Amino acid sequence: MSTSETATPNNGGRYQVVVADGISESGLRPLLDDPRFDVLIAADGEALEAALPAANALIVRSATKVTRSLIRRAGRIQVIGRAGVGVDNIDQDAATEMGAAVLNAPAGNTVSAAELTMALILSVVRKVAAADRSVRAGEWQRKRFGGVELRGRTLGLVGAGRIGGEVARRCKAFGMHVLASDPYLTDERARELGVERVELDELKLRADVISLHVPLTDRTRNMFAETQLRQLKRGAFLVNVARGGVVDEVALVNVLTDGHLAGAALDVFDREPLPSESPLREAPNLVLTPHLGASTTEAQELVAEEIAEAVRAALVEGDLSRALNAPAIGGETFRKLLPLLELGRRLGRLGAGLAQGGIKALEVRYAGDAADAPLPLTSYVLMGLLGAIVGDDQVNFVNAPRLAETRGIGVSTHKLARRPDYMSFVELRVSGDRGYTRVAGALLGDEHPRVVRIADYHVDIVPQGSLLVLRNRDVPGVIGKVGTLLGRLNLNIAEYHQSRLAAGGEALAGVAVDGTVETAVLDELCGLPEIIDARLVQLG
Repeated sequence: MSTSETATPNNGGRYQVVVADGISESGLRPLLDDPRFDVLIAADGEALEAALPAANALIVRSATKVTRSLIRRAGRIQVIGRAGVGVDNIDQDAATEMGAAVLNAPAGNTVSAAELTMALILSVVRKVAAADRSVRAGEWQRKRFGGVELRGRTLGLVGAGRIGGEVARRCKAFGMHVLASDPYLTDERARELGVERVELDELKLRADVISLHVPLTDRTRNMFAETQLRQLKRGAFLVNVARGGVVDEVALVNVLTDGHLAGAALDVFDREPLPSESPLREAPNLVLTPHLGASTTEAQELVAEEIAEAVRAALVEGDLSRALNAPAIGGETFRKLLPLLELGRRLGRLGAGLAQGGIKALEVRYAGDAADAPLPLTSYVLMGLLGAIVGDDQVNFVNAPRLAETRGIGVSTHKLARRPDYMSFVELRVSGDRGYTRVAGALLGDEHPRVVRIADYHVDIVPQGSLLVLRNRDVPGVIGKVGTLLGRLNLNIAEYHQSRLAAGGEALAGVAVDGTVETAVLDELCGLPEIIDARLVQLG
């Protein structure tokens, strides 16, 4: 189903929508009040099984696992809606194969998640949960539960999107100074929130309370492992209402046990429900809640209304602007353009990884024979660029332009005259607060992609896997030292391309590495006296 198509209702001209998981009926009014829809509330698994064959749409929360076999039993399914942000419980590949758009409702739980963050911050700094357990046990030990005030202390936000911004406003009302580390936060947005934008290393040194608001991606997984946790101020507090996997749970237990951190609070975990044997259950000064970020009456009504409106628009109007999996072009045109589009997506990810400050504008320049390429190419570039910011599961071909607009990123597309050196050539100019970054790629033949330019340097790199981009002094022995360091870290070099503008000046190297590269590798590379800067980009 493309954006120009509308769904076909069942016989009688009415759409059948099946709702599972106890979703708020008051929030479903956009469907219940529309005579074109029949809404069936599936109270249990048996009712869901019976309703699936006739369903045009299925709406769930997190309890129902929308598996491949379930989707196959829903032979008429055209839309699957998740009343919430994450879609981990939905098999998106199977949905795409069935032609079903997967939609979510990312905005409805913003305030509830921010308020839970505040509740956890207050609980951990004032030791509320531990004091409650003590009183219930018949104790009265006031000295044991002395806390600290938030007034005058510094909050460190790691991620300053929707929820992080709401947390910043609330903490400022408590008299806190707010730092924000977010590579995609612009100066304008920072001023609007009244926060001080800093790098993550500075935030670790200065923040008294650290609150995490980042998606779970390859870059953020174990973002706070033991080394990073010990870089935080001694006596600091850590709160995570974002995603399990961002914090190394075993390492957190260690830094709480030896007193490096004064306390922590978690609402999300690597495995949910939290296993009975998890060491987190015995850790001191740790508050645990069972993923309550959206568990308020208001949030449940808002996400229900948001997804109901999205499902109605998708079925009646063919509006897939909130779809996570549905490209708007198909057939032979899509198949022909796919190598070019995939090159654009990976260049977008490279541009995001090399961006200088918060991204303000993107210019996509295309030279080639495909007259219909520029607009879909731009969407794929945005998929790569924004996927590195908000997570790949939140952006796709359809919603990428809208997401860029909501983040204040200006986007322009230009069709250039065909170049004599390449059949298809793509150049991106990514403007940030501290300057702009230029990257370019080309197709060799019809389907062999290459990165051919980074900044002013000509390179020749296959855009895949883990790519280290190094700026170094053009002196003897650099390549050997880099290779030796990576070898010591058990990282195999797939490609090493060194480029310079003039002998003895600055040079740039693109180093493709097999497997996953931890961000700590960058610190070791920057420790070499010849290396000026090191960036890691996961190209996929």
